[in-house]
Amino acid sequence: MDPAPPPPEEGEGEEHLDPVLWLDIPEHPEGGISPVTVSPSLPLEQQIHAAARHGQTAKVHALLGERAAPDQAELLRARVKSQGEETTPLIAAARYGHQKTVQLLLSRFRPDLETTGTVKFGHYAIEGASALWAAAGAGHMAVVQALIQAGADINHMTKIRSTPLRAACFEGRLDIVQLLMQHGADLHLANEFNNTCLMIASFKGHLDVVRFLLDKGADPNVAAKCGETALHFAAEVGHVAVVQALLMAGAHILKNGHDMTPLISAAERCQAEIVEYMISRPEVSKLERIDALELLGASFANDRENYDIRRSFQYLLQAMQERWSDLDNVICKRVCPSIPAYDDRVECEAPEDLIAIEADDHALHMESLAIRERILGSDNPEVPHPVIFRGAVFADSAQFDKCLQLWFHALRLRRQNCANVARDLLRFAQVFSQIVHVGLTVEFDQLLEVISACQGEMKRNLLESEPSEDAWEELESNMNTFLYFLVIYGKTRKATSETDHFRLMKLVYAAVELKPLNRRGQTLLHLAVHSETPVDEFHTNALIQFPCSSTTKLLIEAGADVGAMDAQRNTPLHCIVTYQRVVNDFITLHTIITVLVGSGAHTDVVNLEGKTPLQAATTGVAEIILKGQARLTLKCLAAQSVKKHRLTYQGQVPEALETFIELHGP
Repeated sequence: MDPAPPPPEEGEGEEHLDPVLWLDIPEHPEGGISPVTVSPSLPLEQQIHAAARHGQTAKVHALLGERAAPDQAELLRARVKSQGEETTPLIAAARYGHQKTVQLLLSRFRPDLETTGTVKFGHYAIEGASALWAAAGAGHMAVVQALIQAGADINHMTKIRSTPLRAACFEGRLDIVQLLMQHGADLHLANEFNNTCLMIASFKGHLDVVRFLLDKGADPNVAAKCGETALHFAAEVGHVAVVQALLMAGAHILKNGHDMTPLISAAERCQAEIVEYMISRPEVSKLERIDALELLGASFANDRENYDIRRSFQYLLQAMQERWSDLDNVICKRVCPSIPAYDDRVECEAPEDLIAIEADDHALHMESLAIRERILGSDNPEVPHPVIFRGAVFADSAQFDKCLQLWFHALRLRRQNCANVARDLLRFAQVFSQIVHVGLTVEFDQLLEVISACQGEMKRNLLESEPSEDAWEELESNMNTFLYFLVIYGKTRKATSETDHFRLMKLVYAAVELKPLNRRGQTLLHLAVHSETPVDEFHTNALIQFPCSSTTKLLIEAGADVGAMDAQRNTPLHCIVTYQRVVNDFITLHTIITVLVGSGAHTDVVNLEGKTPLQAATTGVAEIILKGQARLTLKCLAAQSVKKHRLTYQGQVPEALETFIELHGP
């Protein structure tokens, strides 16, 4: 949440810019602000906001001062959208640290201090932020002081229940933390995830803030909703001094919601310094030391950011030596079923077994994956990540069978735990595309499994009562990926039996029955026939492109509605006639138009622009094909006349006929 550099300082450039103001200032690549002038003919609230946001105090005074009090109050309440933020003049001035502008607003115009807006810090958009929260989060001490003196609510929470104190803790501003607490800030208030100020300061590694909060009575053993304590947050990112401070203050080594202690969390994240410190403490048992060392070694063997096979072996050997340190009481490993994806690897039981595979990196990789799953459990969400990484390494060296074994294991683990698998499914589309592109074969049962998973993901997406932006993106990703799989199937269908084709069609039918729509109101069929349907660029676009005639036929065979309209009332027929590659891909264009019309698509349906597919066609070739397929019926002509002459028909004809007439005019 590191804020970008602030706009120009208080009053800078005022004499040169009057009467022109700045508004909606685009950011430099470095995160700064470039000066763009705008006309004073813009709405007054935008002019005031721009002046406040950029510290143009005199302009703020001039623009507001000549207005009546009721108008001033309304202008100061107005939220203006700019660069992902939506703020009032006071919040904007506070966010960017313009003390004089804030002082003017507070002393001369007295705006509502608790009005909230949306402010951005890096990639984070904070909704429901007050001026005090914005100033505290951006580290503007003088502005924070001014707002407190004016009577701002010291504990005013954002939409997700974050307080100004929490914002200051995130930034590590001890001076602001102290000031807020002197004026009554409650350090015990947690956000909606029950994440406390101490937790965020520990996670960010702000040792001075952590110590201050502990001195003021912060409880180090409070757990967030995920079960993690401040000790977890510090340990998993490697803040040794913070871990030491928390333990000295009485922090207990507790388990989170996935049965992971701070020690295990640190080991899973390859935080060797934390592990070595914590295993030296008397409250850590011998078995806990062994588990932590084994997990640390196993994680080094398959971590994308921290891969180190030599350190992996060293820690695995240290753990094994701990197991055998007392020959009268050897601590044997818990026996677990072997996992085919890990080559059915049976873990080493003695130091000599481990030493025997020291030079065999592959054996150490598989040994380590087995160790991680044994210690963490198959239901732990951290287990699949290294499995996917190791599979990707195999894919990069064209060892596709081994890659797929690992990725399917990871997919099944994630689905078993009800995790979002949209990215996993796209990864399969990428590797399948690569396999087919180099002339190899995708096994039908593997393709069927990911198609089934993708259909299940779309079903889950559609159960969202109020889809968020992320939920929409996930649904659209899954819709696109589902189509990628159907294109891949079309490339390999000749080798498929009728029985297998029937199995696949059951899944396609189930997907069509879900009636998924993207944000543009497009169905799977719209996407299959549209040249603008996005295709992933990593291997996938070497094999897949849209429109795709084989995918179109599959969807229609499964019952897709050829007359479905998107948000612009475009049918699939409207989409295909805009295809431009008519010379190089004439067969696709001809096939899809023919199949759509042959399956009942109306050639006289109009979109929101009042255009039929023929009128929407962008090439003469599409027009010729369409004219050759057009079959206007008397019923269509009658419906056109009703729409053309704006005759009343609702409630006077059967409902089915009402729907039919609607097709023929906006």
